[in-house]
Amino acid sequence: MARVCVIGAGIMGLAAAYEAVRQGHEVTLLEGAPEPGGMAAHFMLGDISIERFYHFVCKTDFPTFELLAELGMSDKMRWVKTSMGYFVDGALHKWGDPFALLRFPHLNLIEKFRYGLLMFVSARRERWESLETRNAREWITAWCGASVYEKMWRKLFEFKFYEYQDNISAAWIWTRIKRIGRSRRSLLQEELGYIEGGSETLVHALAAAIVQRGGTIRLATPAERIESSDGRVTRVRAGGTLFPADAVICTAPTPLVGALAPDLPAAALDAYRAIVNIGVVCVVLRLARGVTPHFWVNINAPDIDIPGIIEFSNLRQVRDHVVYVPYYMPVTHPKWAWDVEAFIDDALQCLMRVNPAVRRSDLIAAHVARLKHAQPICPPGFAAMLPPVQTAIAGLQIADTCFYYPEDRGVAESIRLGRAMAARV
Repeated sequence: MARVCVIGAGIMGLAAAYEAVRQGHEVTLLEGAPEPGGMAAHFMLGDISIERFYHFVCKTDFPTFELLAELGMSDKMRWVKTSMGYFVDGALHKWGDPFALLRFPHLNLIEKFRYGLLMFVSARRERWESLETRNAREWITAWCGASVYEKMWRKLFEFKFYEYQDNISAAWIWTRIKRIGRSRRSLLQEELGYIEGGSETLVHALAAAIVQRGGTIRLATPAERIESSDGRVTRVRAGGTLFPADAVICTAPTPLVGALAPDLPAAALDAYRAIVNIGVVCVVLRLARGVTPHFWVNINAPDIDIPGIIEFSNLRQVRDHVVYVPYYMPVTHPKWAWDVEAFIDDALQCLMRVNPAVRRSDLIAAHVARLKHAQPICPPGFAAMLPPVQTAIAGLQIADTCFYYPEDRGVAESIRLGRAMAARV
C-alpha cells in the first residue's frame, strides 16, 4: 500500500483518488477551492444549482458510463433529443443534419456536398495520427474549399483562438466532429445526455466513495510544492501543511507545474512552459423566455464576437431558460479586464441579436465565471510537445486537460486519464 497524494479535485483528480483508494492505497486528495468539482462544480443561479461551465454527455463517453455503473448510478443518465443551429447574416438556421445542410442558403450545391462529405468521413474515421501534423485550416480547406472555410469556420476559429487561429491541429478539430457526429439516435437526430441533478451528482458521489473507502479530502488546501529526494517524490506541501507521499498525481493546470514541481529537470519544465492556454469568461444567464429551440448555436456575424451560445435548458430541464455565453480569449486581451456587468450586458446584446424578442426585462439572474487556464492551444505536432505523464521524478505523475489530446476536454476523458494514472501507482 502506498501513500498517494492527488492534487486537484476536479473530475480527473476525483477519479484518480477514487481508483487509488479502490486499489487499496492510503489517499489524500488536496484541493485549493472550498468545494470539489473544478470546472464541473456547481453554483446557485437564483434557486437553480447548475455547473459553472457547461457539460454534456455523448454516446461514446464510455468511461463515464462505466464509472456510473460502479457507483450504482447508471439510472441517473438522461438522454435528450437535441439540435444545433447556425446564426449567419442575421438569421438562425437549423444545423447538424443532411436536410439542414441542403436547406442552408449560404453554400452552393458543391460546397454543401464537400462539407457534408467531411462531416460524414470524420464521424466514421478511427485513427488520428495522419492528422496530427496537419493544420486544421488547411485540412478543412482541402476538403471543403477556401470559400467554405471563410463562410463557416473562420469566425469560429477567430473568436475561439484569436492570434492562434491559424495554428490549430487538425486532429484536435477532428475529434470534436467525431464525438458529436457519433452521438446520434439516427442520421437526422442528435441525442446528448446529462446526469440527473447535473455534474455535482457525480462529483458528490465520487467524493463520498473516496471517504467511505478511507480516503481523505482536504478542501481549501492549495498545493504549494511537490518535494522530492534522491529522484523520488517524498511529500506535498499544501495549505502550510506537509503531506508525506510515496506517489503524487498532479492534475493542476500545466502553467502551474513550474512553481509546484521545481525539482523537475529543466527540459521538462521548459516543455510545460511551452504549452499555451487561453482563458474563458463564461456568462450564465437565466431568462424568462428561450432564445432558440437548439442546444448549441454557432454564430457567424460581424457584430457578435463570440463563436456560439449553449442553451443548456434545451438539454437539462430546469426552471426558466438557462443560456451559457462563453468568451474565449487570451488573458492579455483587453476584454479580459471587463467587469461583470459589462460581460452580462454584452451577452444580453448577443442574445437579442440572435432573437430580437428577447428583452432585458427577461433577465432573472446572471453569473460570470472566469478561468485563466481554460483551453489548451493544440498546434500541429502537439502530441510530440507533451511531456510523459510519468515524470523524471519517481512516483510523480502530472497531467491536465492538455493530455487528453487529441480528445477535447470532457468528463469522460477526465475519468479515463485519472483512473489510468492511479492504476500505475
